[in-house]
Amino acid sequence: MNYLDQLEQQSVFILREAFRHFDRLCMLWSIGKDSTVLLWLARKAFFGHVPFPLVHIDTSYKLPEMIAYRDRLAMEYRLTMVVGQAEEAIAAGRTFPATQHLPDGHPDKLSRVDCCGLLKRDALKATLQGTHPRKRLNLHTGRYEIDPDREPYHGVIVGARADEEGSRSKERYFSPRDKNNAWDVGDQPPEFWNQFKTDYAPGTHVRIHPLLDWTEVNIWEYIKREGIPTVSLYYDQGAGTRYRSLGCAPCQAPIQSTARDVDEILVELRSGKLKDVAERSGRLQDGKHGLEELRREGYM
Repeated sequence: MNYLDQLEQQSVFILREAFRHFDRLCMLWSIGKDSTVLLWLARKAFFGHVPFPLVHIDTSYKLPEMIAYRDRLAMEYRLTMVVGQAEEAIAAGRTFPATQHLPDGHPDKLSRVDCCGLLKRDALKATLQGTHPRKRLNLHTGRYEIDPDREPYHGVIVGARADEEGSRSKERYFSPRDKNNAWDVGDQPPEFWNQFKTDYAPGTHVRIHPLLDWTEVNIWEYIKREGIPTVSLYYDQGAGTRYRSLGCAPCQAPIQSTARDVDEILVELRSGKLKDVAERSGRLQDGKHGLEELRREGYM
């Protein structure tokens, strides 16, 4: 058994443990490479079927290629695809792009982090708790309809990796949040010898991280081995740039790269060319502490 087999086996074990312990379970799918590998692993863990909903938070600023890819795979894999959105904030123009015409210091002008708080963090909380409407993909018509299920999810599977960003290195495989989705970094249960705490007080929901020990190289090695379809934005289309991490169009920047396929991405990563460049460096909202602050307050 090689190292990829070991990582796969551990992730499948975590997924099955989560399914065994949580009646109200879902998986967050950002459409990026990590959560798409997680989706692939879930299909392996449950023999081609994913027995829980996939949840995507649509900020309305995702690149069209990402949304088309999401819906194509959801239809092909026959997924229970649920989408949440901060519809009121978007309709009211309370977003970073919609307020940039305002002068600095104007009370209605939003920063990127403010925008993420509304369109990602708050939308995620409301979607997981069922306090805002959810939409579900109708696999017969290919259209999204209001989901009658408004019950909260208690277990939430996430494709976070410890090496991707500093705050994610503080996670556990099974990481509790309080009733407001807030994350207390200093109050995480110990995990030894595949023994996990899965029983919590009412009102607690638990984030589950099957990819915690995977690295960026591992992810691409597994994508190559398994032939996993990925969004074309990860590859150079001829401009000498590509995206290393995917987010909202106004808040992400490509890196200089001529890697046109998975093999060339692996060569680039193994060469050390990007060793001093953070994987999320193109995610302009992160800043110095932006992502950790959002995650402490409930973001994924």
